[in-house]
Amino acid sequence: MQKTNLYLHKIIKNNLYLILLIFLLFFTILITNFYSINKENNENNLINFLNNSYLKKSLNLIVNNLTPKFSYIDFEVEKGDTFEKIVKQLNLSPTEKKLIVSKLSKFKFVNNLYRGQKISFKINNSKPIKVFEISIEKSKTKTFVFDRKDGLEKFEHKEISKNLNQLIIYKESIITNSLYSSAINKGIEPNIIIEFARIYGFQIDFQRDIWKNDSFQIIYETFLDSDNKVLDTGKILYANLILQGKENDLYIFKTKDGYEHFDPAGRSIKKSLMKTPINGARLSSNFGVRKHPILGYNKMHRGTDFAAPEGTPIMASGDGKIVRARWCGAGGNCIKIKHNSTYSTVYAHLKKFSRGIREGARVKQGQIIGYVGSTGMSTGPHLHYVVIFNGKKINSQKLKLPSGKILKKKERELFEVSKIKLNVLKSKLISSQ
Repeated sequence: MQKTNLYLHKIIKNNLYLILLIFLLFFTILITNFYSINKENNENNLINFLNNSYLKKSLNLIVNNLTPKFSYIDFEVEKGDTFEKIVKQLNLSPTEKKLIVSKLSKFKFVNNLYRGQKISFKINNSKPIKVFEISIEKSKTKTFVFDRKDGLEKFEHKEISKNLNQLIIYKESIITNSLYSSAINKGIEPNIIIEFARIYGFQIDFQRDIWKNDSFQIIYETFLDSDNKVLDTGKILYANLILQGKENDLYIFKTKDGYEHFDPAGRSIKKSLMKTPINGARLSSNFGVRKHPILGYNKMHRGTDFAAPEGTPIMASGDGKIVRARWCGAGGNCIKIKHNSTYSTVYAHLKKFSRGIREGARVKQGQIIGYVGSTGMSTGPHLHYVVIFNGKKINSQKLKLPSGKILKKKERELFEVSKIKLNVLKSKLISSQ
């Protein structure tokens, strides 16, 4: 027996590591089986727990309470967007979408959205999902809010105006390159520059009358929000374009027809047609016989060409009705405006028309009607401008334009007072700088 024990002890001693390895392997298998059995039981218990009908009802109640009653969806209008196209993107029933479009399309500005315009929808998520409120930015200072009462299929609307602070700005500069670039360098807003060019466009040829080192002065309105950020600009109160030492002062004055600009003698600068319907362009081809750049032979050129970068705004030379706004063959995209029984003007090779420009529409003098392009028979971006007098095409640059009205009697007295006030304002603004 003692001999057997010694032999067993010897075997264990010589195979100790093997025995320990077998024991460790057996223990691992045992633990793994135990864990697997418990895991399966735990998973079954968890599944049974989740399938419990009372738990499901509780979870649904919690989720429903967590979903907000109202949600907000904001849009920024992009090129080609319409109100109907925007509404179609909302997660609403076809009936609800149709109702919204039909109710709001009665408002003209809703059908004339512009790029960058902001539209917000307040959605009531209670079944059935409905639009509760719609906010449409009409301008930087005005927003229209369409409010829908619960259970009703109509919207009440109201206009909300932002409280803005008016700030009168005075700027002056020497023209080193062009009026536009010099004004931009002084921090003048682009729409003010266009308006400045418009009011002088009746008497100044911006291609030939402005020389290097001429200068300008301008006083205009701006409107600031609570953070002193310029949200909008207003009227040009005073302007002076100094050409070769000669001053051309203009003062704003309100008549029965609205605000107009007058020279120091009380003569309105508004004439029947503007001398140049485009700013920052170069006169590239005069009226008369010339060698056609494409056809290669001499041909009568019955218009005036202004070379300008593609996309440069083109203005209506005068008030009138658009009688053509379409493709005109060799003239590409063109617009024809009938101003009265005597005068009509044509604008050819346009890249595109401005929003709302169509046949039958009425336009105001200085209104942007299109943009410079090179459509039709053209060798490069330019405006082909034609003036028609009693059915005959004439040289627009030699046209003798009738003068505007002259203030008289009581209006002239009021204008003189207004002019003095503007001159005092100008002196104060200059001294403050």
